[in-house]
Amino acid sequence: MTLQQILYALTIASEGSMNKAAEKLYISQPTLTSSIKQLEEELNITIFNRTNKGIAVTAEGKDFLANARSIYTQYEMLEEKYGPKGSVKRNFGVSCQHYSFATKAFVNMVKKYGYDSLNFSFAIKETKTHNVIDDVAEGRSDVGVLYLSNYNQKYIKKLLDTNGLEFHFLYNCTAQVYLYKNHPLAKEKSITLKQLQDYPCMSFEQGSQEVSYLAEEILVENTYARTIKVNDRATMLNLMQGLNGYTLCSGVIYNEFNGDDYIAVPYQADDDNPNAEMQLGYITRKNTINSKIAEDYIEELKNYFK
Repeated sequence: MTLQQILYALTIASEGSMNKAAEKLYISQPTLTSSIKQLEEELNITIFNRTNKGIAVTAEGKDFLANARSIYTQYEMLEEKYGPKGSVKRNFGVSCQHYSFATKAFVNMVKKYGYDSLNFSFAIKETKTHNVIDDVAEGRSDVGVLYLSNYNQKYIKKLLDTNGLEFHFLYNCTAQVYLYKNHPLAKEKSITLKQLQDYPCMSFEQGSQEVSYLAEEILVENTYARTIKVNDRATMLNLMQGLNGYTLCSGVIYNEFNGDDYIAVPYQADDDNPNAEMQLGYITRKNTINSKIAEDYIEELKNYFK
């Protein structure tokens, strides 16, 4: 028994005629007759008696239609609430380290749904690493975006496992030096750690969880003579320009958001200061089916790296 068959039966009872019901349903009369016959055979009841004057509802048919009408009314209420034009707001949240590509994927996801076709309550938070993990673990966000490296992955993976989370790989990259276009080193083809020692190295502060394994920047295990902690991307960009500061990152930058005044130059390793690989990815709760919106956001992340 299907909802379509229930609708067919209710329409026949309402119209009092197979032909009129078929016209109202925009189907052929033989198709309607066949569907009702299959329904009656499945339920082992006779819903309608066919006569020369039309159709008549049987006693057991009246009982069936009363229950069917109740079921179909509930279905219509659900459709009205949760359907494409429903009144229920769709909720989605993502927490991420300070990545412009994560914001770009969010923008594309929101645009995909449009502003008029869906009621929604979405959220994106650029935040500290431990907050990314906590937000997803506690259900405040559906997806988290962060990175793993040889240096931090044992620590991060233990945190993820403890919180019932799993990491999904997106993209591999090595360290890049991110700085203002007029920085004294901006025209270098690659930059060594020794060349950077005269300039302030900037990183995002991690609050009370100031553990090197939670750092958003790659090569945090190196020693830097001058360091500045910041809280947001805009401040970091300002300090790059005002103080010739720099940061070490993936180099995956979306210039439409960060601007064309900032560039990424490859980090040049040496024997004492090797480069490192970043595995950019996203985290979700284990054994949980992602919502359609979450899947669309993840697809936008994947599309970015294509």
